[in-house]
Amino acid sequence: MSTIFHLSFPIENILETKRFYVEGLGCEVGRESKGSLILNLGGHQLVAQVVTEPIAAQAGIYPRHFGLTFETEQEWEQALARAKEKSLNFHQQPKHRFKGDRIEHRTFFLEDPFHNLLEFKYYVYSSAVFGEHQYSQVGDKT
Repeated sequence: MSTIFHLSFPIENILETKRFYVEGLGCEVGRESKGSLILNLGGHQLVAQVVTEPIAAQAGIYPRHFGLTFETEQEWEQALARAKEKSLNFHQQPKHRFKGDRIEHRTFFLEDPFHNLLEFKYYVYSSAVFGEHQYSQVGDKT
């Protein structure tokens, strides 16, 4: 059995959502209504839900963001190249975290038009995705 991750998140309008997620990131569109849009991001289901109240920006990347963890560095680099080519808004420029450690990874953050933050990363050691319990660091927090 294959499992697909599902995430629902707030947006202010469908048109801008399509510009960022479909034209920018290359997501495929699923069902659509006046109040929601289903997107395929890396084989996972995102449901963009139109809200009427303004969406406030977070001060930083915590506590909330979502994204993809790539299996190869080449896939990560392709996503980075596309984000640059499509002039998407970088919340954090690409960086290399924890160099030389078993949790070493490359990462960058994008911000959609509604202040939702997306992280795209690649771990040098795939065991770091769910393992390497001897480390307490999680992102930039400890």
